[in-house]
Amino acid sequence: MTARSTRSPAATAAGTRAGAPAPVPGGSPAAAAVPSLSERQLRFLRGKAHALKPVVLLGQKGLTDNVVAETVQALRDHELIKVKVRSADRAQREAWLGELVARSACTLVARIGHVAVLYRAAQPTPRLVIPDAQV
Repeated sequence: MTARSTRSPAATAAGTRAGAPAPVPGGSPAAAAVPSLSERQLRFLRGKAHALKPVVLLGQKGLTDNVVAETVQALRDHELIKVKVRSADRAQREAWLGELVARSACTLVARIGHVAVLYRAAQPTPRLVIPDAQV
């Protein structure tokens, strides 16, 4: 069995990790405040997200303000969510997810096919305790 990479071809070429928010021109300044997670922390979050079902669905209308509002609400309630994107075009999925990550000020933990895992710690105290970055 081979390990699947969570990097997209575009992210690999740009040298970015799946856990780092995708840069979006004109993105919200809050997205810059999102801390980057270590590989160990990303692995922990991927394991926690395995049993989750998608709670946000991006459909034919694309990324609307209502979808962003629902994503922010879901992140506030759950901290770790799955998002399903129903688009056949890979570039369109990448663009929608990058913009969603920027507008909701969260971290992209993993993306496999049409499903992405997003994380944002609850404020002021996170309910989901992730391990330290040290090995």
